[in-house]
Amino acid sequence: MSPTTILERIRGLFASDTSEHLDCISDAFKNGTLREPAHPMSDQELAHAIREFRSTEVSDWTIAKLSRRFIDAPRDS
Repeated sequence: MSPTTILERIRGLFASDTSEHLDCISDAFKNGTLREPAHPMSDQELAHAIREFRSTEVSDWTIAKLSRRFIDAPRDS
């Protein structure tokens, strides 16, 4: 699966119809200009980012949207 396809799926699951951030990432994939950060995150920075992410409250809108996606998802028999 191409990076652009992955971004489109992410956009459909979590993002609104327009997202400058996802558009920027998608354009960088298409143009071949996406680069790794000059200084990757340390384990401590990653752990901090994960703790911060997990402590953020999930909005009712997000839960409702994901619930609809699970209900509408095709089931394998």
